[in-house]
Amino acid sequence: MNKKLNIWLLLLPFYIVSILFIAIPLLYMVVLSFQTRADIWGVVNEFTWKNYQDIVQPTYIKTFIQSFKLAITSTLLISLIGYPFGYFMAKLSSKWKKRMLLLLMIPFWTSSLIRLYGWIIIFRTNGPLDQMLMNLHIIEGPLHMLYTYPSVLIGMVYILLPFMILAVYSSTEKMDWGLVEAARDLGATPFQAFCTITLKLTMPGFLSGIILTFIPSMGLFFVADLLGGNKIVLVGSIIQEQLLKVHNWPFAAALSVILMLLTTLMITLYKRITHSNELEKII
Repeated sequence: MNKKLNIWLLLLPFYIVSILFIAIPLLYMVVLSFQTRADIWGVVNEFTWKNYQDIVQPTYIKTFIQSFKLAITSTLLISLIGYPFGYFMAKLSSKWKKRMLLLLMIPFWTSSLIRLYGWIIIFRTNGPLDQMLMNLHIIEGPLHMLYTYPSVLIGMVYILLPFMILAVYSSTEKMDWGLVEAARDLGATPFQAFCTITLKLTMPGFLSGIILTFIPSMGLFFVADLLGGNKIVLVGSIIQEQLLKVHNWPFAAALSVILMLLTTLMITLYKRITHSNELEKII
């Protein structure tokens, strides 16, 4: 009895924090999404479906599609860069592993906004990137990279790439390399051993990296605002605008609920793939 009481006492702070800072805010957001916007300020306690009906307007559907395209493209690029990086980093010696982990952690010591301002300096017209390319005679004039889709894409990759690298690294480091050696001894080529053993064993970490990069990339509105100007609008940008400028809090809550449902769907698919035999069928 005392043991159970001690366990409950240890879990009590966790439950209190979860209820106060997660469950109650989420519940309030869902309730707010069904309320009516006041004429001047605030909300009116009147039930309505209008906030969700407005989401299907062409403007907002286009924004969701654009956000999905950016999320898919950035996740694809992050996967192509992050998986090999994390894989080969796990094969380094212990000394170099610590050094590489330190290099990955250093950017987190500085605010993301400050780091993005560095990219603004690089991408601006006649900035360091333009000067370098023109001095190498690769281009004849400025690229005008700032406030374009490629600059936003690079910003997304830069912000989210460490999450993919760390997820793949963690999964690869725990892998039993004896299985790979056994496959090689049985006649498998390096590529065959990678596809049948390594890729299968590191897939949970790889899928975790996809979740950690795909979901945030739809809501990182500050990246689109700083590097894309008003040309690239994400779902997160609309939520920010509805909250701070238009003051249409119910509609912002409705957009947040839809984004939360999409996030929940992605996590559910991830759990089903990693905790069932579907992963083996795919590989």
